[in-house]
Amino acid sequence: MQITLDHSAHEALFDLPDNDGAYSSAQLGYLSQLGARRPCVVLAFPPKAAGTFLRSAAALATGGEVLRLCYAQGSRDAQLYLPTLVAYYLGGFCQGPMVAHLHMQAFPPNTAMLEVLGIRPVIMVRSIADMLASYWDMLEISTAPNQGVNCTIPPDFRALDNARKADFLVDIVAPWYAGYYGTWLEYQSRNPDRVHMLDYADFMRQPAESLRGLLEHSGLPKSLAECQKAIDATWQERHGLRFNKGMEGRGSHYFAFPHLERISRLLSYYPATLPWRAELTGV
Repeated sequence: MQITLDHSAHEALFDLPDNDGAYSSAQLGYLSQLGARRPCVVLAFPPKAAGTFLRSAAALATGGEVLRLCYAQGSRDAQLYLPTLVAYYLGGFCQGPMVAHLHMQAFPPNTAMLEVLGIRPVIMVRSIADMLASYWDMLEISTAPNQGVNCTIPPDFRALDNARKADFLVDIVAPWYAGYYGTWLEYQSRNPDRVHMLDYADFMRQPAESLRGLLEHSGLPKSLAECQKAIDATWQERHGLRFNKGMEGRGSHYFAFPHLERISRLLSYYPATLPWRAELTGV
């Protein structure tokens, strides 16, 4: 595949923003115009929050294609990759809209790039303990169990006893989840129109309505019937999409009360999580 980059595109790719992601005025103008050319869906979900499932359903509903928006995602804490975005907006990669799913926190460079391109992300709120339980299940059967969320999984993880596994997930992995909600909920509170928040319980009860809402937010509105059709087709492929149990409250069967208190304590450092604290911790 060949993608033609004009002089302005080359300038945009090599004109680096400052450390906080602020762009020069020339780059702001170019990227803003570029982002208006094509709509897209960006699901900035934490791991084990039905992101892969909804990503696939969104692609079906819109006739789009799934693209990876980071350079490499082996460590799973994604940073947006501008060359992919510039190439997409110039007409590359796919004829239909881009659909992306990445495990990304709302750090200033990420949100600055989303804003300048006019991308309105979608996030998911789910119990951290439930997601860690699902992550635990994945590590037990994964063919690449060494890849964690911004961490390395111990090579002997599967040989550890359950208490030790629970400690590792809460001590090492849970802080990433706390940071994810700390950054996104704070950003959403300042920019409520830019971020569409999904609730996992609502998604499980009404998945087609959740899909309809996120597509409308992304500038790709579809009818509820079209969304239901996409959900039904994706549901048939759910096991290949790493959709696990989809049950609420599973975390209490994997983690002891002190573990849940530890998750709550991590979230306490982020005031923006307070309205969602009970749902995020299960305490």
